[in-house]
Amino acid sequence: MNLNTFPYTRSLLAASVAMLLAPQALALQELTSKRAEQGIEVIQVSATRRSENLQDVAIAVTALSANELEKMQVLDLGDLESHVPNLSLHVGDASNAVIYIRGVGQIDSISFNDPGVGVYLDDVYMGRVQGSFLDVVDPQQIEVLRGPQGTLYGRNTIGGAVKFTSAKPSEITEGYLDLNAGNYGQFGLKGSISGALVENKLLGRFAITSSKRDGYADNLWDGGDDYDKDTLAWRGSLLYHISDDLSAYLVVDGSDGSPSRSRTPHRETPIYSVKEGRLRPVGNDPFKVNVNYNDLESLETRGAALTLEYQQGDNTFKSISAYRQMDYRTHLDLDGTPDSSFGIYNFEDQDQISQELQWLYHADGLSLVSGLYYFKEDDSTFGGAVAPDFFVPLGDGNYLPFPVINAGLRDQKNTSSAIYANLNWELSEQLGLTLGARYTKEKKQVTSRGEEFAGTGIDSAEGMEAAFGKGEGYSPTGFTAEQDWSNFSPKLTVDYKLSGDHMLYASASRGFKSGGFNGRLTSFAQPFDPETLWSYEIGSKSLLNNNNIRLNLAAFYNDYKNFQLSRFSIDPDSGAFLSLFENAGKATIYGAELEFSAVLTDALTLNINAGYLGGGYDELVGDFGAEISDQRELVNAPKWNGRVGLDYWLDLDSGSLSMSLSSSYRSKTYLTVSSSEVLAQPGYALLDMSLTYLTDDEQWQLSLYGNNLTDKRYRQHGFDLSASPGVQLGYYGAPRTFGINLKYRF
Repeated sequence: MNLNTFPYTRSLLAASVAMLLAPQALALQELTSKRAEQGIEVIQVSATRRSENLQDVAIAVTALSANELEKMQVLDLGDLESHVPNLSLHVGDASNAVIYIRGVGQIDSISFNDPGVGVYLDDVYMGRVQGSFLDVVDPQQIEVLRGPQGTLYGRNTIGGAVKFTSAKPSEITEGYLDLNAGNYGQFGLKGSISGALVENKLLGRFAITSSKRDGYADNLWDGGDDYDKDTLAWRGSLLYHISDDLSAYLVVDGSDGSPSRSRTPHRETPIYSVKEGRLRPVGNDPFKVNVNYNDLESLETRGAALTLEYQQGDNTFKSISAYRQMDYRTHLDLDGTPDSSFGIYNFEDQDQISQELQWLYHADGLSLVSGLYYFKEDDSTFGGAVAPDFFVPLGDGNYLPFPVINAGLRDQKNTSSAIYANLNWELSEQLGLTLGARYTKEKKQVTSRGEEFAGTGIDSAEGMEAAFGKGEGYSPTGFTAEQDWSNFSPKLTVDYKLSGDHMLYASASRGFKSGGFNGRLTSFAQPFDPETLWSYEIGSKSLLNNNNIRLNLAAFYNDYKNFQLSRFSIDPDSGAFLSLFENAGKATIYGAELEFSAVLTDALTLNINAGYLGGGYDELVGDFGAEISDQRELVNAPKWNGRVGLDYWLDLDSGSLSMSLSSSYRSKTYLTVSSSEVLAQPGYALLDMSLTYLTDDEQWQLSLYGNNLTDKRYRQHGFDLSASPGVQLGYYGAPRTFGINLKYRF
């Protein structure tokens, strides 16, 4: 890999060399044996549902321990993006987690479709993208598995899986308090305590975090700020050793997010104003908005999971029972003006139960992970538009005022059941074979109704919610539909150990994501079929130079069919706005990934990751059946992405000092299905840095940090509504942020 591909890399290396050439600034002492142990960290992962060394797992997986997450200032899932090759991960337009791995994911935020990358919290699948953009609270580690993982993980892991594992209760009494303050009024407090409630029998742990900040954008409409944060999250766990062979592990968690404003996009194109009778121009500053319908954003989640584990000889039996619920309410201003041209609201209540039974067998040369899985979800979504200033373009600069005030109620039940097995067989000391398979049955039932309220005197979302179905609206529409699907997803992996430190592997696996019904429609059922993907991968994992270098490589080829795309159009006969969700065709995606860590000296560590993505649509059906594959690019699939980081460590007379400096880069990225050049984000680089002081007893830790130090303006997400009401919207990543962290461990 050519390091000059990444802007700021030369500056980063130069800064590091300068840092090395100025040891007189601080007294460099004899490095302790403890520092010597801080080389390439040995990470145990549970990617294959059993604990293994990361280097022994024949899967492309990135694992970050609690220490690494803290050092890298990973505060939520979005902060993982630069640390994992070929990962796109950010918060979308409606507090949804937008996750793409190797160009596979789902950009839509509405509940009728399923994510393309599964998020798992303590082995429990998160059914909705709202509530899945997790704050990193008291983690043990996070693993990102790239490529289909259907033979081992719950649902819809056609693109991969993000696996969050929280810290478990400890035998000894321990804990920490963490205080954070920064610009934009950032203030956060974290705490955790763990220990034995009954010695050698019952262990407990509790963690809590509160985080607040002002919005990144100023709203010219009322002088307030936009996209602020006010979140309280907590987690409690109990580990009960019932006997030497039997244990019960209970985790309960909750979060409450109640900022004063929703996230408002920056309007990137002019839009007609009914009130002013002219086009409103575009503002230059993406952090200046002028909107009147961003006054509501509320997200609450609750969950509980009970894991029973029984071990008998080479056999382990597990039961994972879980319940989760989510309540989301928002007002979104999607015209980007103080007019009421396109205000959207969404009120969603969701709950899910899941049950998994596992049988794990492990003996010399043979291991098996097998199980039964059941998932049931109930989702009720009430949503629509509050747009009295909506209009229809007539052409030649003429516009017809056309008020839209409507509501739709969708009740959906999803069930999924599966049986799976994953057998790993060591044919010899060097050669291993893995055979996996999963058979899945899915069913979706939906009832959808709609009503119009323009002219009734009811002109608010809350008013329509109270009046819906009581005869106060008009032009009622509705449908009831159900459909089921089944799928067989196999996997074959061959691995060969050249030595204890070098492994090669090759795999072929099939991924599956459920079908459904277009939830934006209330007049008729528009079904869409499941997605399928065959992924072929080769890779290597190596530890070199006396375990001071870790080098993991992977290359893959994906054959992607029936991918599900959301797009917006206009009915050519009526001029009505159309919201479409359909199977658009086929795609081929190929690429390569590198993960490299090296202990350069006793005081300096280098970390590099890089990803390459190629390919595109082979078939793509657009408006009126037109074939447009040569006119579109894959969404959230930059050709190049990567990160270069240096960690420098220094012993002082009292305590130690560490410094982290990193630069990440993403090439041009298309953010919308329409491949809008207006919303496409050109290539950009971000520069981050942190400085940490740790006392000798490791009780006190003080950190200074800065992210996006060059204050780069870059889009993460886009909405192409050029079809109607004729506007394109961009959602921007965080500007320059900096702050201070104080942590006390006990």
